[in-house]
Amino acid sequence: MNIFEKLKNFFASVPSEICKPEFNALEKVISAITFVFDCIYRILLEFSKLVILLIVIIVSCEVFGRLVLHHSIMWSEEVALLLMVWTAFIAMAIGVEKGLHISISIFFNMFPKVVQVIITKINTLATIFFGYILVVYGIKLVSMTMSSTLPATQWPAGTAYCMMPVGGVFIIYFALLDLFEAKKYRHLSIEGETGFDKTDQQIIEEMRASKKEAVSENPAPDALQSEGGDNV
Repeated sequence: MNIFEKLKNFFASVPSEICKPEFNALEKVISAITFVFDCIYRILLEFSKLVILLIVIIVSCEVFGRLVLHHSIMWSEEVALLLMVWTAFIAMAIGVEKGLHISISIFFNMFPKVVQVIITKINTLATIFFGYILVVYGIKLVSMTMSSTLPATQWPAGTAYCMMPVGGVFIIYFALLDLFEAKKYRHLSIEGETGFDKTDQQIIEEMRASKKEAVSENPAPDALQSEGGDNV
């Protein structure tokens, strides 16, 4: 199947993807909104892969030129740094979507379920506020720095921060879905996924829990020997 057939099949499946039979009128509107965001997010994911590839190529060429050819590419460091900044803001949104940001759950797990729910909602609201800061001040920062230029490439300095508001928009998007428990309206088939009930962090925690259970059920031989010696 070539790319044109894939695009044709994709556009043919749009109405059924948005207007699912079990959705009412309001849910169909929400589904249409999330469909647009998910399509843009898929483009952003593919773009981030290209950015990472470009970083590897540019840095590799710079190292080869410096060590082998004894000649440096004067714009390589500047472009690589710019692309890394882009990647950082895109990665923030991906971390919010998949629940990959670092969290300390030792004391959180000790609280009752009701308190855990309240803390989770407060955390989600704080994430939305953080995304709002990125959007508002990111736009201001880009507009303020577009008049100046980068020294090596002579590109507008604002290009280094253009992904800041973009990352903020998707941080708000994913945080709102978490806040209102609206992940069922997402269209993960666009991203090539089939399930959305578990984040990567939840899967990791389940793997750790299952490993602990396996260790408790099958203690180490040294522990068994010491217990046997104590009994003797």
